[in-house]
Amino acid sequence: MKRRLPPGEAYGRVQALIARKGLHTVCQEARCPNLGECYARNTATFLILGDRCTRDCRFCAVTPGTPLPPDPEEPERVARAAAEMGLAYVVITSVTRDDLADGGAAHFAATITAVRRLLPPARVEVLIPDFQGRPEALLTVIRAAPDVINHNVETVPRLYPRVRPQADYRRSLELLSRVAASGIPAKSGLMLGLGERAEEVRSVLEELHRAGCRILTLGQYLQPSPAHLPVVSWVTPEEFEHWRRLASAIGFAEVASAPLVRSSYRADRSFEALLR
Repeated sequence: MKRRLPPGEAYGRVQALIARKGLHTVCQEARCPNLGECYARNTATFLILGDRCTRDCRFCAVTPGTPLPPDPEEPERVARAAAEMGLAYVVITSVTRDDLADGGAAHFAATITAVRRLLPPARVEVLIPDFQGRPEALLTVIRAAPDVINHNVETVPRLYPRVRPQADYRRSLELLSRVAASGIPAKSGLMLGLGERAEEVRSVLEELHRAGCRILTLGQYLQPSPAHLPVVSWVTPEEFEHWRRLASAIGFAEVASAPLVRSSYRADRSFEALLR
């Protein structure tokens, strides 16, 4: 699998804009293989609440450490950057902030509100952490009324102690269930290639659907550095197509399943497909 940085002005323009506004994107911090394509399409996934994560998941390239206090001006800068880019679909995510009482939920809500004010027609999708299972934190985000709430379970329950030891699979399912109950479309995703078994993947898909999740993403895990978990298996495009068909048969309204799919990749198209 290979991704080349595309030529053209859009890529450099987005990169310069992000730097000028003092912002971060998960595209850069997580070393996404689709960064070049997305920047060239004049889009990006904004990463709020800094670039240091309070968790140390073994698969993630985002730097762990002690983060700075939330920047109260960041929501406005994100909104202005989105407006300058002329985005019709804005995706916002964050590092995990277990150091904050609300896990950063109020900052998410402020960013959604700022984007709505400057870009009224735009759709807003948020990719949120688990907020340590605090219902009031999730309710803060729900009340801000994003168009989609995404929360990734990432892998099968058996692998959580090795892949994401500070997370809890059941807690994530409960969060997605609460999102679905609010009426906002719930979205989730998994990485494949970490050592999961076929029957475990099927079980997770069924549980996600029962929780009310309607948009699903499946992609190949790629090792960001030698310090991260190794790739256990390479999943073929044919296998990804098998999982896409199975997920559709289970009842997901929209499924993106391919080696280089990531949770925010072409999120606007997934939402449009859901509406159809």
